[in-house]
Amino acid sequence: MNFKRYLPFLQWAPQYGRNQASSDLVAAVIVTVMLIPQSLAYALLAGLPAHVGLYASILPLMIYAIFGTSRTLSVGPVAVVSLMTAAALAPLAEAGTPEYLAGAVLLAVISGLMLTLMGILRLGFLANFLSHPVISGFITASGIVIAASQLKHILGVQASGQNLLTITQSLIQSIGAANIPTLLIGAGALLFLMFSRKHLKPLLVWCGVETRLADIITKTAPILAVVVTTLAAWLLQLDVQGVQLVGVVPSGLPELTMPPLDWELWQQLAASALLISIVGFVESVSVGQTLAAKRRQRIDPDQELIGLGTANLGAGLSGGMPVTGGFSRSVVNFDAGAKTPAAGAYAAIGIALATLFLTPAIAYLPQATLAATIIVAVASLIDLPALKRTWRYSRADFGAMLATILLTLAHSVEAGITAGVLMSMGLYLYRTSRPHSAVVGLVPGTEHFRNVLRHDVELCPEVTFLRVDESLYFANARFLEETVMALAIRKPETKDLVLVCPAISHIDASALESLEAINERLKDAGVRLHFSEVKGPVMDRLKDTQLLSHLGGKVFLSTFEAWQSLTNSCINSASG
Repeated sequence: MNFKRYLPFLQWAPQYGRNQASSDLVAAVIVTVMLIPQSLAYALLAGLPAHVGLYASILPLMIYAIFGTSRTLSVGPVAVVSLMTAAALAPLAEAGTPEYLAGAVLLAVISGLMLTLMGILRLGFLANFLSHPVISGFITASGIVIAASQLKHILGVQASGQNLLTITQSLIQSIGAANIPTLLIGAGALLFLMFSRKHLKPLLVWCGVETRLADIITKTAPILAVVVTTLAAWLLQLDVQGVQLVGVVPSGLPELTMPPLDWELWQQLAASALLISIVGFVESVSVGQTLAAKRRQRIDPDQELIGLGTANLGAGLSGGMPVTGGFSRSVVNFDAGAKTPAAGAYAAIGIALATLFLTPAIAYLPQATLAATIIVAVASLIDLPALKRTWRYSRADFGAMLATILLTLAHSVEAGITAGVLMSMGLYLYRTSRPHSAVVGLVPGTEHFRNVLRHDVELCPEVTFLRVDESLYFANARFLEETVMALAIRKPETKDLVLVCPAISHIDASALESLEAINERLKDAGVRLHFSEVKGPVMDRLKDTQLLSHLGGKVFLSTFEAWQSLTNSCINSASG
């Protein structure tokens, strides 16, 4: 067994030194300061007690440091996964109940088992079924739903709903009961965080603060909002005035727990856990690969499945919620100079210290502040201009993207992502079932062949060169048959037909039968079938079939070789 593959920390731990440790510690301090309010906020977004977010930020970070391959990815609760957790659990139990918390723990465990198993089986390629437009649309719609769901905390009203329509309707009905002190705190925190994100760093630099320090201060702005509003709530006794606070948070480290062994509950949560796993994996790998590329490093997607899977198992067994790699935290971790996954382990220690010593203060934290933190965090996820870009480039991908957005907004996150995946796969099958093909001719003075409709090329009436620009499989095999035979009928003078195959990297059994049928039908019509530029792996498989032994023509190494061999009559007549 390759231990370094399954235990990636063995790759960097032997060379770990003082310089790396100091860089990791600095990054860990900054990420810890950022992670505390985020963890609390995302737990509340998932409908869970605030401390569950802290629990989900301790053991998972330590486990990922052992099994993960990204040097800078920061694992923990994230907005989209928290929303999906709430959507999965809402039909099964009421938020805040022990059954709801048990469901969140089980969701993390099931997700962890799925991800780990997928990693062992090297199934990382499954994430490719989520196209970028679908992911972009889903994240955009989720960001809108998340932001809308937090307005009730900004206003201090009771509202509910699992999609934008029901949330908006509930907010309109209850807006008259808005709590003014809550609104002032929430709106104030929201404006401060929005200002900090765009203008605080330039302002600090203008005031003479060193650029790196200004960047650090800007990224830790949420903790300042937390401190100020917590002090205000404590000194002014805002809870008496109707301001909702986080409330009592259990002090101490999380205890190991066992997930419920209710088989029916496992079945009910399995589909949601799979969606959470795939979406979390895609988000995590995208962030990890982007950051790794900046340092000319690489990550192993299959091992990342194991890293995220074991992290989720750790979250579930320690009373946490589903986790994945977060974009904002990971970027902060990267920018702060983290060199190894040990930075995550150090951050976990920081979170653990917070659960031991800061929970009395956290009790006075207004929920409106956490809501403002969430809204500002998810604002960067909303990318509506992507709709315009996708429309201009691909109407089909735009349709899948728009369907994902509309269903997520109007129905649920599960419906949105499921529809997006199905539409992406359906569009792929449709496009590849009608592969592009072109009759090609020789570009004068060269050995290159190009589409006769696009270029001025040399042709031979008795020889037709047909280039097929797609692998051949069951969905397009019959289409190829129809294309070839239609071409033979349209050009009755054809004596030789060459299939030009540089784009064909796979031929399945259905396509093989179609090629055999094409060969026999062309023979009956007095036309010889030839192949050119067949890829080595494809040729290796064809050698074990009856197609080549019954082939009416030959297999040429290059299309130019086929031209030279088959067009002598055209060349002679032209010269004569």
